[in-house]
Amino acid sequence: MCRKNYQGIIFDLDGVICHTDRYHFLAWKQIADQLGINFDDRINDRMRGVSRMDSLEILLEEYHGEPLTAAQKAALAEKKNQLYVGLLQNMGEADLSEEVRKTMDTLRSRGRKLAIGSSSKNTKLILKRLGLTGYFDAVSDGTNITRSKPDPEVFLCAAQYLGLCPGKCLVVEDAKAGILAAKAGGFDSAGLGEAAAFAFVTYPLQSFSDLLKLDGNR
Repeated sequence: MCRKNYQGIIFDLDGVICHTDRYHFLAWKQIADQLGINFDDRINDRMRGVSRMDSLEILLEEYHGEPLTAAQKAALAEKKNQLYVGLLQNMGEADLSEEVRKTMDTLRSRGRKLAIGSSSKNTKLILKRLGLTGYFDAVSDGTNITRSKPDPEVFLCAAQYLGLCPGKCLVVEDAKAGILAAKAGGFDSAGLGEAAAFAFVTYPLQSFSDLLKLDGNR
C-alpha cells in the first residue's frame, strides 16, 4: 500500500468512527410500518451516507398510497429523527472501538489534523455519546451544509475548516455516496466495508488501522 503525506484526514461518522446502522434501521422500520411499506436491509443500505430527506424518498419508492405533501414528508422525517435520537441514548463510550481510538490518537501524534465530514444532523450528539466532544480539529455535518453526499460540500467545508486544500486531505468512508463525494471534491479516499470494493476508491482498507500504513510520516 503506497504512502502519502496527507496533512488532514476527514472521517465519515456512521460506519467509520462508530456504527449506528442498526439504530437507523429500527427508526426507519417504524416509519415504514406506519405507511405499510416493506423495509429491509437492502433498502437501509441504500440510505447509508444519504441525508434524512433523501433517505425518506428512497423509502417512499415502495409507497403506493395517497400522494404525500411536503409537510407530511417533513413530519415523517422529523418523527424518524426523534425515534433515532431516542435510540442513540443507548450509545456510550464503549461503542468507540479501541482500534479506532488508538489509530486516531496515533495519527494526531504524527501531526495530522482530524475532521468529521458527515451528512448527519446528529453528529455532535453522537460525538458526545462517544466521549469525543472537542476531539476533532473540525466538524462539518448536516447542520452546516445544504447538499448531501454524493455532493462534495460536506468534505469541502471540512477541508476549509482545517485550512487545507482537498489535495492535502484524505477522506475515509464506508459508503459509495461518500466515495463519489470525495472524488467530486478532488479528495483521495480510503474505503471501508462496501466502499473498499468500489471502483472509484483510492485506497481499499481491510481495517480502520490500515490508515496508519497510508500515512507518509511514520
